[in-house]
Amino acid sequence: MKITTRSDFRVEVTFKARTLADIGLTDVQGQIINGDLSIRIAPQRLGDFGFMSMSDSMASSDPERDYEERCKELLAEIRRQRPCATGQVTWTETHTCSHCGYGWEVLTAEQASPDEFGQDEHSVEGEPVCCEKAIVEFRAERGIPALVVEGGAVR
Repeated sequence: MKITTRSDFRVEVTFKARTLADIGLTDVQGQIINGDLSIRIAPQRLGDFGFMSMSDSMASSDPERDYEERCKELLAEIRRQRPCATGQVTWTETHTCSHCGYGWEVLTAEQASPDEFGQDEHSVEGEPVCCEKAIVEFRAERGIPALVVEGGAVR
């Protein structure tokens, strides 16, 4: 069915900064205009050991879990050293079909009607549209009647 992949793990932090000293710039002259400073920080790659490098999958049995943990540790250390207005661990999620490999797309409630994009009167919100195998699997899991196309063929 749908495969969810998480990547591009990062820490997003906003500091309430009124002076340059608030962000650690003590020997610089100037002023902060808007007051908030937001930054995104990427953790060091799992497979980067400084003296050598390898793929993340060779360095970890669960890279997604380890990147999330690494980001949480990074955020905790930042909060320990500097007061933050906000801070969170974020990532990018990609959804693909396990059958065809294309991006995962589903029908909305409006699209599910037979007059719109729905395959038939049994189409429902959340039904995949990427490939026939995904539709068949989705319907079988939910007890929705199989899709019948012209000529009586069942999909």
